[in-house]
Amino acid sequence: MEQQQQQPEFESESPALKFKVIARCGRARASILTLPHYEALTPIFMPVGTQGTIKGLTTIQLEELNCGIILGNTYHLGHRPGPDVMESVGGLHKFMNWDRNILTDSGGFQMVSLLQLAHITEEGVRFQSPHDGTEMLLTPEESMRVQNTIGADIMMALDDVVSSTVTGPRVEEAMWRTLRWIDRCIEAHKRPHDQNLFAIVQ
Repeated sequence: MEQQQQQPEFESESPALKFKVIARCGRARASILTLPHYEALTPIFMPVGTQGTIKGLTTIQLEELNCGIILGNTYHLGHRPGPDVMESVGGLHKFMNWDRNILTDSGGFQMVSLLQLAHITEEGVRFQSPHDGTEMLLTPEESMRVQNTIGADIMMALDDVVSSTVTGPRVEEAMWRTLRWIDRCIEAHKRPHDQNLFAIVQ
């Protein structure tokens, strides 16, 4: 009987991230993901705390549920309370009294969800606030500035997002623009030793 060849254990380490595969089953794998604020096991459930809170739960309750990471929304946190408030309180972890990991999206998904309020160019995305009508220009550089201020353990690069129903030249345009924008995100990222920058394809 032919023995199945054992796959080598995968390990990766950088200043702000350690990743180690600890078990496999077919193509599935379990791992330890060590980020600046917490060591989490993957796969992992990541609840959404759009504006720095998981509705209906306290941070103590989230810890009791063994939640290792939550998601914050850069677009919404950039509007309210804004990067100035975030900076004055020492980032989102302190603002919401959360000692574990945070992932922030780049704000790019709002290009789809708020498409009627957005104008997309090579420079970035100009949004009209659904709250008070004020304008916000979200460029790769501004996305990085806000996420650096928030202090997320994992930051997502700003991408040109199109709806899953879109076909044709607009999809190709978005792909190439996303590649150009990630170069700008890397250049603008000011805290690579304590914050991770991840790419994204939506």
